[in-house]
Amino acid sequence: MAKLIIPISNGFEEIEAVSIIDICRRAEIDVTIAAIEDIETKGANGIIIKADCLIEAIDSKNFDMIVLPGGLPNAFTLAENEKVQTLLKEFKQQNKNIGAICAAPYALHTAGVLNQNYTCYPSFEKKIKDEGYHDSDAIVIDGNVITSRGPGTAMSFGLEIVRVLCDEATYKNIKNGLLAN
Repeated sequence: MAKLIIPISNGFEEIEAVSIIDICRRAEIDVTIAAIEDIETKGANGIIIKADCLIEAIDSKNFDMIVLPGGLPNAFTLAENEKVQTLLKEFKQQNKNIGAICAAPYALHTAGVLNQNYTCYPSFEKKIKDEGYHDSDAIVIDGNVITSRGPGTAMSFGLEIVRVLCDEATYKNIKNGLLAN
């Protein structure tokens, strides 16, 4: 069974985090939510998520992929948090999958793990880099790094994570069950 870590901090984008968690758990991916500040973390729109653990308890060797949801100030917190930045670098060094959506590719950029081609929430590319930015693609895959644009692309992003961590049959089964097109 594939194992996925999702770090969150206050101000995370709820649609993105919950969509990814839900879709991946439907595919029987073992998802661990790791909080940066407190076990109970408040999203950008006031929804509170109870994390499974604090980020300090995470060892990159125990996971197949790390995925960062966006939202503010979450994206900046992930970019400034030493443990998150270390984990991102370890995942890159171990040739494991890395994902980020919305403003969170900024944290990949600060860790130096963002590949050439990417997408993010419109205008956030100005904080990252103009070169390689795909302004009209919902999802960009460049090597082991997957990025997506924002809340409206969260379900497709979650499904793409399933395709990467599982197989095409599981991806199609989950996609069909969700009535996603």
